Amino acid sequence: MVVHHVNQGLRAHTLFQRDKDYIVRNGEVVIIDEFTGRMMPGRRYSEGLHQALEAKERVQVQPENQTLASITFQNYFRLYKKLAGMTGTAATEASEFSDIYRLEVVEIPTNMPVSRIDDDDEVYRTASEKYDAIIKLIEEAHDRGQPVLVGTTSIEKSELLAERLVRAGFKQKDFSDPEAFNGHTPGRIFAVLNARYHEQEAYIVAQAGVPGAITIATNMAGRGTDIQLGGNAEMRISHELTDLAAESPERQAGETAIREEIAVLKRKALEAGGLMVIGTERHESRRIDNQLRGRSGRQGDPGHSKFYLSLDDDLMRIFGSDRLDGMLQKLGLKEGEAIIHPWINRALEKAQQKVEARNYDIRKNLLKYDDVVNDQRKAVFEQRQEFMESTDLSDIIHEMRHDVVDDLVLRHLPPKAYAEQWDIEGLTERVKSILGLDLPLAEWAAEEGIADEEMRERITKAADDYAAQREEIITP
Repeated sequence: MVVHHVNQGLRAHTLFQRDKDYIVRNGEVVIIDEFTGRMMPGRRYSEGLHQALEAKERVQVQPENQTLASITFQNYFRLYKKLAGMTGTAATEASEFSDIYRLEVVEIPTNMPVSRIDDDDEVYRTASEKYDAIIKLIEEAHDRGQPVLVGTTSIEKSELLAERLVRAGFKQKDFSDPEAFNGHTPGRIFAVLNARYHEQEAYIVAQAGVPGAITIATNMAGRGTDIQLGGNAEMRISHELTDLAAESPERQAGETAIREEIAVLKRKALEAGGLMVIGTERHESRRIDNQLRGRSGRQGDPGHSKFYLSLDDDLMRIFGSDRLDGMLQKLGLKEGEAIIHPWINRALEKAQQKVEARNYDIRKNLLKYDDVVNDQRKAVFEQRQEFMESTDLSDIIHEMRHDVVDDLVLRHLPPKAYAEQWDIEGLTERVKSILGLDLPLAEWAAEEGIADEEMRERITKAADDYAAQREEIITP
């Protein structure tokens, strides 16, 4: 037991990073979803790991959750008679949909042709050089009035980039200011969207498309968010005109003014090139990268996307960045210079494919184990359902009681064994603990010519009689 707790303590201190895998909020350790960047309140790690994290962060250690039932997502989805779905990033996972769910992936053309420009990745030797290049591009886009969305992989990295922007002369938007969300705020101002500011998510996304806006986000903004160029009219109307009556002339005039202002801002954003999406590193899954790119160039609008990488990135380290670093230094790559080539993009995609294949193999292997457990799970829940729907359980209980007696006798009084070889002491203890009966089993076993079958019949009869007595007492 001590070794187990030591292992969990080591895992908590070495494998789990604050502001990446979890955050501390209101004195609690809250898990961060790796793929969405969102908090998962109520979810806790099992087997003492969450308690180890709470001890590490010096917050109140709460009792461990008890898992009563579990099921894999794959077997959960298979419970449905029909399965279907729609997503913009299923193509890279087509083989898994086919193998696991027997579902075919069909690609539907976009409503309008995609006019977004996807640049080749830029690879730098160090993370510092990479961030300098990102800030330079942000400044260029901001100066020409182009809205910018910067995607990061964790809260920690989003705040690291925010600090660098502050040092470069930008100012972070203060959400405690009541006027923070009113209209378009000019100047070198940026907003950070991560799990710390999830309450302001709708407002931040509503303003992310105005000319010159800079939004640094985790994966929260990488999927499902619709960033409208010029800003979101409905959000601004509900926030800025909330005190005016619905049909009043003042409100109607205010709505018209906001919509006209947004139309002008949208034209400026389009002229500047649409939304600029900057990725600060590649994710292990191509699907997550594609979701981030997909925030730009929606409904035929112009847009731009570009990923910046360094040899310090997690994905690059998996594939021997140390050797590559030495080779680049020998080739004379200077500080601040980047490698840009379509071959790099293809090599990175292959690296991502390898990681995706490994993760898929893990999921597939887990599913094989769960398929075995699934048969038992189905039997247990079918019986549970039968219990819940039945008006009279006496026959079921009678059968179960006899099965228990049969199992006890078989275990302690093996067939074809002499009476001297019977485990009478063990049987007496189990009959008392399970059936609540104190029977003279030793006396019965001492009788001349008694067999295991007769012992079974006597215990069964005693159990049935006891159950009948209890039923008579309990039944009104």
